Amino acid sequence: MSQTALALLQETFGYSQFRPFQEQIIDTLIAGQDALVLMPTGGGKSLCYQIPGVLRQGLGVVISPLIALMEDQVTALCQLGIKAAYLNSTLPPDQQREVLSAIRQGELDLLYLAPERFSQHTTLSLLDDIEIALFAIDEAHCVSQWGHDFREDYLRLSILHERYPHVPRVALTATADERTRIEICQQLSLSNAKQFVTGFDRPNIQYRVTEKNQVKQQLLKLLREEHAGDSGIVYCLSRKKVDDVANWLNLQGFSALPYHAGLPPDERAHNQSRFIQEEGIIIVATIAFGMGIDKPDVRFVAHMDLPKSLEAYYQETGRAGRDGLPATAWMAYGIQDVITLRSMLDSSQGNNDFKISERRKLDAMLGYCEISSCRREALLHYFGDLFEAPCNNCDTCLEPVETWDATEAAQKALSCVYRTGQRFGVGHVLQVLLGRDTDKIRQFGHQQLSTYGIGKDIKEPQWRSVFRQLVARGYLEVDHGGYGSLLLTEKARPILRGDEKCLLRKDRIPQAAQTKRKSFVASDSEQPLWDALRSVRANLAKQQGVPPYVIFHDATLMEMVESKPTDKNAFASISGVGQAKLERYATDFIDAIANHLNNSELSSAITKSTSTTVNQSESDTLELLNTGCSVKDIAAQRGLAESTIFGHCEKLIARGEADLNQVVELVRDEIDMISDALISVITDDNQIPLAPVFEHFNQQFSYETLRCVRAHLKLQMAEIT
Repeated sequence: MSQTALALLQETFGYSQFRPFQEQIIDTLIAGQDALVLMPTGGGKSLCYQIPGVLRQGLGVVISPLIALMEDQVTALCQLGIKAAYLNSTLPPDQQREVLSAIRQGELDLLYLAPERFSQHTTLSLLDDIEIALFAIDEAHCVSQWGHDFREDYLRLSILHERYPHVPRVALTATADERTRIEICQQLSLSNAKQFVTGFDRPNIQYRVTEKNQVKQQLLKLLREEHAGDSGIVYCLSRKKVDDVANWLNLQGFSALPYHAGLPPDERAHNQSRFIQEEGIIIVATIAFGMGIDKPDVRFVAHMDLPKSLEAYYQETGRAGRDGLPATAWMAYGIQDVITLRSMLDSSQGNNDFKISERRKLDAMLGYCEISSCRREALLHYFGDLFEAPCNNCDTCLEPVETWDATEAAQKALSCVYRTGQRFGVGHVLQVLLGRDTDKIRQFGHQQLSTYGIGKDIKEPQWRSVFRQLVARGYLEVDHGGYGSLLLTEKARPILRGDEKCLLRKDRIPQAAQTKRKSFVASDSEQPLWDALRSVRANLAKQQGVPPYVIFHDATLMEMVESKPTDKNAFASISGVGQAKLERYATDFIDAIANHLNNSELSSAITKSTSTTVNQSESDTLELLNTGCSVKDIAAQRGLAESTIFGHCEKLIARGEADLNQVVELVRDEIDMISDALISVITDDNQIPLAPVFEHFNQQFSYETLRCVRAHLKLQMAEIT
């Protein structure tokens, strides 16, 4: 690794070391070779082209699909002192002239362009006359004609190889199965490019799928119990539903904005800008929203309707938790989603091959929803990425799914579809099974059928679950006429004959959330400092007209809460603090930390009077630890948040009253490995920041785990000295 690249990473970007594969990719590009990079969202793709773009002689040209992404990244780069600009239709003529002049004078390190702008004759002529460091093609999956985000302008990027054969190119994406990767290489003439596939896993995202049952109330429960005050995205299938849900959320006290192609361009741009610039905004959108949005503190992505494919689902959920902190990917779906999407597909103008491909993708999406095994394992397996279950961060791992022998129920359902002539949708077939007296049943004489009333032993919600799963598993399909009628498939025959059993999932009864994931601080005593630092960040962002996360990410603020730096040397050791931000912001944040510490000292007399209660709470936790209870068990028994119990455990370990192995499930080698990493980041004033270690292990170990290991390490070091 070039020491110059490492120095740029540390001094300008403020990170102590590269993440996995970043240094190999950067070395490849600095050496003038091409690369294809497949890296999950939040994995650090941008650095892979930004650093060599700055270090190589000439201008780094980044081809990016959306204006919002360009503006966001250029703003962040300028904060770091890097000379970056973009050219797009939103720039006034005078500013465009300034950028063009800067390009000709060699004053820029990086230039962002849309593919449409790049392919214009005037742009190509301009680039012909200057030295180019590299070409970075972001969101490269847009070149795939089989993909969900295909953009025709990306096909014109094959000109890069022909027109600039000696300029290194890097194509980057977070969403590409093997077929798409092959197509990217073919369309962009990257057959000789080095390929870097780092995996698809986003361990900080919790994947959850639930059955639709008053979906608005289900969403409201999620937001109020787990994400009050958080930024997030709610996806809906139709524009009408987007408007309806956004209005409804506002009535419930949330700040929600709609986003879809039917809104005036100015309103769309305004709503997107508010989402990026402000905290706590919820965007309700169709899939037209989100590609290229680089907002790191999106704490949830909720799907109120079924996505069309796992590719779309993975990319949309990937907009959550880009900062590596906990985030939720929540989805509700029902049989009507299946009917709607299959009807849309069957009535589309695509050729037969396209429809077959899209149907397979939809079937894979349905299979994912109905599995009883680890969702993360299934999702990663779809993209050809091996993962050893359980992940312990999806609903099926956290609450294992029960199944039941639904063979008889399936036979009744399939028979009723057949007896009614395969001409009716779920609603009517259900009425027949339940023996209801309706005008439609009398009109068609269905009260005379042998299947009339044979399903009274099962309640209607469970029957809907049965039909949903029968459709998802291919025993039933929706008619091609688009009227929602159910048709038997060949796969249904063994069930009807009794030659095959049918095991179905039991739908869960919704449970109240055990914890409310609103703050990332370890204890209530740290909450005032966390709030104070966020307030400083918000004020600075408002003064400069930039999003708060451009000043510092939440992960950086969290490390400030932990280490409480009170001088510039200590502040400089915080992950995400480069030289430019050190000079610009250190004083404001250090003052806030000093004020907090002074206030804490003044209130120490008051807190001493309550220390007995706090210690008793820690003692209660210790007592349960000694009986073999896990942190999760203790939190549930005591009705406290797991973060609070971890806070107790950290103090107990630090005092030598609890053993590390009672709290975390780590083998000896893992403890030694984490301890070595912690020792390597000890500062001059003996602080041990956690964020660099968290990043070093690519978020493999939680902050709670790292805090406990740090407490264990400090105790050992104290005993040695």
